[in-house]
Amino acid sequence: MRVMVIVKATEDSEKGTMPSVELMEAMDKFNQELVKAGLMMSGDGVKPTSQGYRIAFDGDKRTLIPGPFTPASELLAGFWIWQVKDMEEAIAWAKRCPNPMPGPSELEIRPFYEEADFA
Repeated sequence: MRVMVIVKATEDSEKGTMPSVELMEAMDKFNQELVKAGLMMSGDGVKPTSQGYRIAFDGDKRTLIPGPFTPASELLAGFWIWQVKDMEEAIAWAKRCPNPMPGPSELEIRPFYEEADFA
């Protein structure tokens, strides 16, 4: 099963505060472990929403909405895509992750729809 592991944004990530060298090294080590285990398909961080846009759809109408967006706790700061046996494996790996932010933070794990879901 494939899952997306979402690194939730924080006030620090929305300010564009870069992670410490120690955190970057810890995350690199964790990513290497994911790759070695054959789980990591993709992963990256994204810039703050102040540098992004939303497109709102209403029928044929399209409205461009420039960032920043709030609240930070509902936004995405980064992600991984993992190929795992089941949700339990994804949870076990997520619990091993270094805290991705300087203060309190959250990861969210969401399974992708698979072909079998549409049968």
